[in-house]
Amino acid sequence: MQERVLETVDCLFYRDGIRAVGMDKITAEIGISKRTLYDYFPSKDRLITAYLARRLIPISISERPAEEQILESFVHLERSLADEEFRGCPFVDAVVELKDPDHAANEIALSFRNQRHSWLLELLDRLQIAHPESLAVQLMLLIDGATAAAVIRRDPKLARAARDAARVLLAAAGVDSNDVSANVGAIAEKNNRSWVNQAKCHHADV
Repeated sequence: MQERVLETVDCLFYRDGIRAVGMDKITAEIGISKRTLYDYFPSKDRLITAYLARRLIPISISERPAEEQILESFVHLERSLADEEFRGCPFVDAVVELKDPDHAANEIALSFRNQRHSWLLELLDRLQIAHPESLAVQLMLLIDGATAAAVIRRDPKLARAARDAARVLLAAAGVDSNDVSANVGAIAEKNNRSWVNQAKCHHADV
């Protein structure tokens, strides 16, 4: 039952917004009583925390060229932005909606950003560039910018522009990504899971 609740809440919170979804709506959607829901989650805050924690999935790193994995992440991002259910980053959405710096959602959102930063930093370290920390921040800003702009413009091609900008940044750091660029799209098509894993409602087995 707990997983069923989380699956339902995942879609409701992401699609409709955390504040717009009350406990009554959740119980009606699942077909259970409030008492049953509170047995698993004593408060809505606990439910919000569980919802976000469930989406905090580790980002894997493979043995493929580091620059290839970085550029591939923008292909995955474009696929996420193109999904009609896309509503932006759920972690950012939650922090903006709740407006409570002491809420546990803020810590989870920070964990997500730290996780993504560490992923980029490890790949950049493999490339042995001079200032990996600075470049990791710049690449994150490209991802954040494309994601935010896509919410407004509904244009997934913004991720391609961000990928082109990432290629320029890598080249400026001394990384030749031209040889891998042609392979990025084909490789990404083999992987149906977006590295950001935030684009839409998802279930536990996705």
